[in-house]
Amino acid sequence: MDPAETVARPRSSLLPRLLLVPLLWSGLALGAFPMGSSPHRVLYDLLSEQQLLEAEDLSLTLLQGGRLGPLSLPPDLQDLDPECRELLRDFASSSAELTGCIVRGARPVRLCQNCYPLFQQVANKMDNISRAVGNTSESHNCARSLLMSDRMQIVVILSEFFNSTWQKANCANCLTNKSEELSNSTVYFLSLFNLTLTCFEHNLQESAYSLLQLRNYSEVCKNCHEAYKTLSNLYSEMQKMNELANKAEHGRHLCIDVEDAMNITRKLWSRTFNCSVPCSDTVPVIAVSVFILFLPVVFYLSSFLHSEQKKRKLILPKRLKSSASFAHVQEDSN
Repeated sequence: MDPAETVARPRSSLLPRLLLVPLLWSGLALGAFPMGSSPHRVLYDLLSEQQLLEAEDLSLTLLQGGRLGPLSLPPDLQDLDPECRELLRDFASSSAELTGCIVRGARPVRLCQNCYPLFQQVANKMDNISRAVGNTSESHNCARSLLMSDRMQIVVILSEFFNSTWQKANCANCLTNKSEELSNSTVYFLSLFNLTLTCFEHNLQESAYSLLQLRNYSEVCKNCHEAYKTLSNLYSEMQKMNELANKAEHGRHLCIDVEDAMNITRKLWSRTFNCSVPCSDTVPVIAVSVFILFLPVVFYLSSFLHSEQKKRKLILPKRLKSSASFAHVQEDSN
């Protein structure tokens, strides 16, 4: 008889035979059967010939490392059903792709603009696993096995890690409302950023000799001033709009891609090239500065003049009095 047919039989019919299998082999090992009698003869009264053959085939299957099927295993040790295993395989594949994208976009930061499709894919796979709790016990066991069956909860930990990374990077502030694509302002900013870097690189190549000799970046400062100013103004406008739209503290930052791009540009402009942006209101600023510097001088000068005037007012009556007394003495002498 084929052992597979024996395994496929109902569990209720296999149970009595399974109990007899260890008795049969223990009797052989301990010599519990009478001399001259075989185990088949002893059990002949209890089992029919067909049942005995089935028990022997089943014992042979167990000795050869066979299995009784998923019905013989505890519920926690049972293998996942094909549909549940497919969900786990999809989540693992999507998680691996997203992890690789995050690491590759770490420096310079290209996290949000390159990885948002993969993040949406992982989120959808996680939703499929969470929604696996249906009306049937199989679907409920699938979600419970993948999300709540052990202390580690690997699937849940990975999902929380991706969500936390995405939130800290503020990637939602660079995407549309449905997070299906980059926003128009983000696309425009990234294009201006690439144009500014291209301007830097082009002018550096033209002034290579001066760079080696005198470290003169005047060509970069002069030719790329408009590109840098446009990029800086756009970044300031995006910051204001984002602060008005997001009142929460964690949402006031732009996405990490835009912030990192602007930081790189400012470091190159101010530290590397030592460029400065001329102020359009230079004359009013200088006038106000000079006025503030001269305020102490005006204060002390006015105080000095005012004190001298008081002294004159006090001395003048004394002189008049002494003159009058002197005139009176002269009249008496005459």
